[in-house]
Formats: sequence, C-alpha cells, structure tokens
Amino acid sequence: MALTHWGFIYTAAGSAAGGEVYVVDTGRCRTVLVGVGRAEEGVEVARRLVEEGVQLIELCGGFGPVWAGRVIEAIGGAVPVGTVGYGPEAVDQVHAIFS
Repeated sequence: MALTHWGFIYTAAGSAAGGEVYVVDTGRCRTVLVGVGRAEEGVEVARRLVEEGVQLIELCGGFGPVWAGRVIEAIGGAVPVGTVGYGPEAVDQVHAIFS
C-alpha cells in the first residue's frame, strides 16, 4: 500500500482555534498540515485527521513523548503516530527556540 494521505501537526503561536489547516495535494499524495497554538489542541486535530482518512500522523514542535502518547490513545492506535526528533547535537538550539 502506498502513502496517499497523511497529516502533520505542529505547534505555532497564533494559530486559529481548531488548527490552521493547509493542504498540499500532488494528485498522488495529500498532505494535511495543521498548526495548533498548544500541544493539547493536537489531540482533537488528530481525531479529525483519522476521521478524514489519513494513513499516518507526524507531530512536530512542542509535541514530546507525553503528547504523542495522548494522541495515540485518543485515536485508539488507528494509524501510526511519529514525532520529529533531533539528535543530541541540536538539543541546546531546539531548547532555545522553545524556551
């Protein structure tokens, strides 16, 4: 099975309630990008994305293991959920951005 529909949820200050949604559709793959103001908003967004048929969800910017776990639980493990990770060489820089 090919990846044809996936979601990317990220935190972005000032995002609209319910998420700031952008779609990139190549005709062969639909990517739904959703910016949320706070990580907890990502739980409902993930539910919505699963209802819309995404095959997997990626989490970035403000989603750590705790929120990834909450998203997985909220969607009942319906699709794989991954998190963007950074190596140890980037820890200080990433910390500075999100502090």
